Amino acid sequence: MNSWAEISEQHLTANYRAVLHIAGPDLPVLAVIKANAYGHSAELCAPLLARAGAPWLGVTDAEEGVRVRNSLTTAGMPLTCQPEVLVMCGPAPEDADAIVHHHLTPVVWDPAQMEELNRAASATPAQLSVHLEVDTGMSRQGLAAGSAFNRTLEVLGKCRHLQLTGVLTHLASAEVSGAAQTREQLAEFSHLLTAVARHRFRPRWLHVGNTSAIDNAKLTSEPSDPVTPMAWLREFADRFGARPMLRSGLALYGHALPLDSLTDSRLHPHLHPVLTWKTRIRSLTDVPAGAAIGYNATFRAARPMRLALIPVGYADGLRRELSATNTRPGGWTLVHGQRAPIVGRVSMNLTTIDVTCIPEARIGEEVTLLGPGITAADHAQIAGTIPYEILCGIRPTVRRLVAPLTSEPTFAPVTTAPVPSI
Repeated sequence: MNSWAEISEQHLTANYRAVLHIAGPDLPVLAVIKANAYGHSAELCAPLLARAGAPWLGVTDAEEGVRVRNSLTTAGMPLTCQPEVLVMCGPAPEDADAIVHHHLTPVVWDPAQMEELNRAASATPAQLSVHLEVDTGMSRQGLAAGSAFNRTLEVLGKCRHLQLTGVLTHLASAEVSGAAQTREQLAEFSHLLTAVARHRFRPRWLHVGNTSAIDNAKLTSEPSDPVTPMAWLREFADRFGARPMLRSGLALYGHALPLDSLTDSRLHPHLHPVLTWKTRIRSLTDVPAGAAIGYNATFRAARPMRLALIPVGYADGLRRELSATNTRPGGWTLVHGQRAPIVGRVSMNLTTIDVTCIPEARIGEEVTLLGPGITAADHAQIAGTIPYEILCGIRPTVRRLVAPLTSEPTFAPVTTAPVPSI
């Protein structure tokens, strides 16, 4: 086994509860486990989040949804006790039958999706629940205002085997306090919801946002006017006779994107990384001063060094940007709790680390690639990317659960403020 990831049940459960606490009382949170739970294993995380009380789980596609359904059943949960599963990236035509058979809820926005799902659902006595995504200004996924908007809703209205139970949108600038784009998106969301109501749809759920939207206490306000970040969602839901719901992914796994300099993170103090990625020392080598290390001799030993070889490289998701030269430090690992810097280039399946100052290092001993002392944010900063990409990109040989929750986390009270005007 070249590497493995340890998934902390304790931290995942505590992070979910921290998100609920910050979101506020009686606001359900959809737990996003798409992209294989951001590299953590959707099949491991789904039962844990279900037991923690998550009413919804968000997956990438039908295939992932089926795996999640199976994992919940294997964990001993009857279908009637399982969370709803939202297929967040929309259904492919060939997925319609699986979505119906496994009781998944697809996000839709295109007439072709609706018609194919309606065909598949016609074979069952119950209507298939769908959520409509509206594009409020991100120009990525969803039904935007325009000539096609009403025509698409008319198609949905004629699909008598489908039931519209939710409407959602996604915010593009949730990390920025009082962003003009956020205010514009919320105003557009209100406008589009009014149009949906005119077509006599009565969705049960309205959901918006992501981890940063929950984290940012000044999401919809000017920087000098702090507000409860989800107060506007409650107002929307009340106006349309629906229930508000939030979505969170990154925070569940112990991370949050940095907010702008005007806003302190509400979530970050409560979060703990869920994943620890490890490997073992494969061999040890002593090299003299001047020895070239790795491809193209980008690193030469300035002194005698002891090097450890680990069987992980960029094919496993250890980013090549973590490579080190004599003039540019790279990433690091941890051996016996001490930093062991990467030296030379990270190659496809092998990486060299410096253990000169860790004389107790031995062949076969554990090396931490991600975990306490080196986070996904550390890797992201060096690689010039975001923690999402780091976590989604790792490919350990095995993922396994460790240490169930043994104590309840405690939280400081969250202050609230008046509902802002939209």
